[in-house]
Amino acid sequence: QVQVVESGGGSVQPGGSLRLSCAASGSIFSINAMGWYRQAPGKQRELVAIISSGGGTDYTDSVKGRFTISRDNAKNTVYLQMNRLQPEDTAVYYCNVKGLLSGMRRLDRWGQGTQVTVSS
Repeated sequence: QVQVVESGGGSVQPGGSLRLSCAASGSIFSINAMGWYRQAPGKQRELVAIISSGGGTDYTDSVKGRFTISRDNAKNTVYLQMNRLQPEDTAVYYCNVKGLLSGMRRLDRWGQGTQVTVSS
């Protein structure tokens, strides 16, 4: 089985920073894209940032200029550096990994989430 594990969440004051990490492990043939999603209480899950195997990135408008997504392909790990955090960033953040498993099966796996709380 493939494991996807997030870490780095916590509580921070407005204007603070956090760095989230997501590591994928198991019988992975290739990873095509990794992304971060978040879900705030009572709201729909939304895409925050994605990064492709070629390094291309995209961000939702509300985090542009504040968040940076990066990846370490050798470690099958994706990071989300979150700066100038705001209360509206409070959510459970989920990592998603897409690619191919060994045996040419599709990989589309979610982590269990990590809580980010921004409050004064």
